[in-house]
Amino acid sequence: MSKFLKGTLILMIAGLITRLLGFINRIVIARMIGEEGVGLFMMAFPTLVLVISLVQIGLPVAISKAVAEAEARGDKRKTKKILAVSLTVTISLSLLFTPTLMLLAPYLAETLFTDTRIYYPLIAISPIIPIVAVSSVIRGYFQGKQNMRPAAIAQVLEQAVRIALIAILAKAFLPYGIEFAAAGAMIASVLGELASLIYLFTVFKVKKKFPIRRNFFKSLRSSKSTLKELMSIAIPTTGSRMIGSLSWFFEPIVVSHSLLLAGVAAGVATKQYGLLTGYALPLLMLPSFITFSLSTSLVPAISEANASRNHKLVEHRLQQALRFALLTGGLAVIVLYVYAEPLMTLMYGSPKGYEFIRLMAPFFIFHYYQGPLQAILQALDLARAAMINSLIGAIIKISVIFALSSQPSFGINGAALGIAAGTVLITMLHFATVLKKIQFTIYVAEYVKFIIAAVLSSIIGTLFYTKVLIESPLVTRLLIGILIIVITYILFITMFRLLKKNDLLRIPIINKMIR
Repeated sequence: MSKFLKGTLILMIAGLITRLLGFINRIVIARMIGEEGVGLFMMAFPTLVLVISLVQIGLPVAISKAVAEAEARGDKRKTKKILAVSLTVTISLSLLFTPTLMLLAPYLAETLFTDTRIYYPLIAISPIIPIVAVSSVIRGYFQGKQNMRPAAIAQVLEQAVRIALIAILAKAFLPYGIEFAAAGAMIASVLGELASLIYLFTVFKVKKKFPIRRNFFKSLRSSKSTLKELMSIAIPTTGSRMIGSLSWFFEPIVVSHSLLLAGVAAGVATKQYGLLTGYALPLLMLPSFITFSLSTSLVPAISEANASRNHKLVEHRLQQALRFALLTGGLAVIVLYVYAEPLMTLMYGSPKGYEFIRLMAPFFIFHYYQGPLQAILQALDLARAAMINSLIGAIIKISVIFALSSQPSFGINGAALGIAAGTVLITMLHFATVLKKIQFTIYVAEYVKFIIAAVLSSIIGTLFYTKVLIESPLVTRLLIGILIIVITYILFITMFRLLKKNDLLRIPIINKMIR
């Protein structure tokens, strides 16, 4: 099995475990601090993501690409320079932005978010910035070597530590108020990331081929060309990510102010935003661990193939990624749309927010495509084009959110439609950009077959849940219903030859079973 598929498979397994652990984490938070507490958590979180984007300035992707190319040439000295430069830049920026966030927290909470309670989660999460700065460099190094195992284990470890502490800390702070309980949940996140960093650094020290002493950073004197090379990839890349982070940063601000114009009080707006982004969106994002795994593996794999001018392999990787994204994302959309209400009831003890899933699920097939397409653009040195696409999508998203959410007839549903509109537009623009660079065949018949398979599976799943299993308990109905959809979906895509035998044979376990 190739490094690309092996790395993707490792990240997919780790991603699945991480997402499941993350769901347990969110369920604990939701049940302990409620919709309002989750709303405070989710309103503060985009600010953190924005600051981390400023600190990383796109270096993780640049490191992954540069290390992959250096490894292809067998240049160990170059790899050492890449790490020295990256660590110096990210640590310096984290020491600048961490105190800046702490100083600006009162202004952000009172003026921009219209809810002063967000101050406490913002202060609690600030120490995570330097931790993420260092761990992102080490992750990029391992990804560049196409060794996905350390990053995968670190993800699982982070979530495990977070879950172990979140209930304790949230419960300990809850008597002081919901805002302090949300801050406790943030502190658990910081400690989880710290555990992940300790593991990554330990593995790095064992696996590295060069010493980490004072002379490690002496190479900075002759590393201007390395810095320039990294920045030529990182700046356009961070431009794309920065646009996404800025968009996410402004999203809760625009939502809170537009809902205020629609006559919704600040406390109610926080609850509604918590339902959308803390309850519904995580469920919609759950399948993206597959596309995230593909994206992470695609950057070094396509960079290496492109550096070797192996255009046939580049197209092959692209077709593989898009097919996996379509088939896995399609199954997720069906399950989420059909069983939105019982899934929310089972996980959070209430069906509140299931309308958002029903509204957004059909559009999220584009979200599962977006990650691999953006990774391909970065690997092909088209990060600038990805940045422009992201900017256009972000402007449309924020505009739609404000235009619709400020209308009483739409309210918070306007925010959901705005997020969906931005997702669809960015994905379509990425696809058009890739199509200009790589000449590859679009199999229209396969997409038609996929739609037929998805519709038939949805109908069968709905009939079983509403007619055949009507007398069964909720958990039984849901598990059997999902199983029916999965079986029928696999049967249809196999019958339509959308799932190819060659793809299955590349996975060792399935290979052995077939043999």
